[in-house]
Amino acid sequence: MQGENTLIREKDEIRINTLRSATLDGVTAREVEVEATFTKGLPGFSIVGLAANDIQEARERVKAALLTNGFVFPPLKITVNLSPSDLRKQGTQLDLPIALLIALHDRRLPRRELHIFGELGLDGKIKASSHLFPLILSLREQGAIRRALVPAEAMEHLSRIPGVEFLPAETLSEAIERIGAESEPAGEVAACDFPGERIEIAGKRYYFLREYPEDFADVKGQEMAKRAALIAAAGMHNLLMEGSPGCGKSMIAKRIRHILPPLSEEELLAIAKHRFLDGQTPDFRPVRPFRSPHHTATPASVFGGGSHGAKIGEVALAHQGILFFDELPHFAKNVLEALREPMQDRAVHIARVHSKVRYEADFTFVAAMNPCPCGNLLSAARTCRCSETEIRRYRSRLSDPFLDRIDLFVMMHEVSADDRPSMSSAQAHERVLEAFAFRLARGQSVPNGRLGEGDLERFCPFTPDARSTLDAAVGRFALSHRSIVSITRVARTIADLEGSETIDKPHLLEALSYRRRA
Repeated sequence: MQGENTLIREKDEIRINTLRSATLDGVTAREVEVEATFTKGLPGFSIVGLAANDIQEARERVKAALLTNGFVFPPLKITVNLSPSDLRKQGTQLDLPIALLIALHDRRLPRRELHIFGELGLDGKIKASSHLFPLILSLREQGAIRRALVPAEAMEHLSRIPGVEFLPAETLSEAIERIGAESEPAGEVAACDFPGERIEIAGKRYYFLREYPEDFADVKGQEMAKRAALIAAAGMHNLLMEGSPGCGKSMIAKRIRHILPPLSEEELLAIAKHRFLDGQTPDFRPVRPFRSPHHTATPASVFGGGSHGAKIGEVALAHQGILFFDELPHFAKNVLEALREPMQDRAVHIARVHSKVRYEADFTFVAAMNPCPCGNLLSAARTCRCSETEIRRYRSRLSDPFLDRIDLFVMMHEVSADDRPSMSSAQAHERVLEAFAFRLARGQSVPNGRLGEGDLERFCPFTPDARSTLDAAVGRFALSHRSIVSITRVARTIADLEGSETIDKPHLLEALSYRRRA
């Protein structure tokens, strides 16, 4: 019966109890019914239902936890089944429901819509696990969870998840008392709040920090590149910078992170979820991630992989933030070509014999490259040592379909003694915040760099002069459909930075100046 989490039947001296829990299938939570039978016969304890090794080891943890807390292990044949049986179960969060079924095997438990999670220590203490946050967040996104019995030590993180009532417990004895109570135990509703400054627009909260450990004020000159970085940050556009070594490409890339738009509650939770899946403990600060894999990184480390269970990679860890590729042409060809899928679909798919996993990967791609293998092609002071064949081979590592997914291209000049700083990160961030509020005010929830083609007509109105200029550019430069969409998105961001409802000719001309030259 739907809504039941406990079922007891007695027939031929067989007693069956059931409690609810869950396991991760890739990054998606799947509900698990933990069933236990207690029959007369030779005492034994077995777990069935396609359980991984960490669950099989739960038998010893459960026995020790029960015995050290004054409970007598029943002298019966105990069989624990994890249903559905065709789903591979993993994670130590199933320890607690298994122990509760055994400890309360002779009692009729009240029917409650309750999920139970927790790893057991040998002394009966309930511990948190890294899978717990992703599990409960995924169940909440599916609308499959209302109340949960969880380790008290996990509440520091779980309290960020809205819409779920939590019953924290520190020990097995406390959990047994809560489950066995006749009255409905009171829980704690999550207070979803995050550090930093907060703005509220149309009833939705957004969080950000005014902290700039790496400041654009440190970058001297390179006005066009800094302008392109501002546009990339405001609209979450992909950016490629090309220039001689030492001209400031990496400096600019690292500073974009701190001026990106504010984060919503959902985005903060998604970032935290990916960090938990990577074995990290997030601090929930509203700072977007910045991932910069080395050009020798393998496809598995960039996209995720594994023979049995897919593991999260750099692309997914950059979700809602920046993925930075320095020395772009030196990355393996298969890595660059595989990157086209997440750049287009905002997700990465990993297919293995034992699993198929889909990770969210909505990142802003920023890249830097030299003009030639030695880096001196554009230098006025150094001589290029590369042949035309070497330069052609170097540049041909980047295919047209890959480059078509980049919105902004900037050629950077060498540093000059006359170069001076012109823009601080605080000033740039303030302009991004204004453009962000301007975008939301017109009812556009996604950044301009993520606008679907169906939304371009609605959110990107051109003035007649701008429209005729775009039509002329299409014919003159033989622009592809993807290039037209990209230029329109960039022009929309430039207009937002200027506070203009429509895209005017100057906005479009600037967007065209950032297009890729063949």
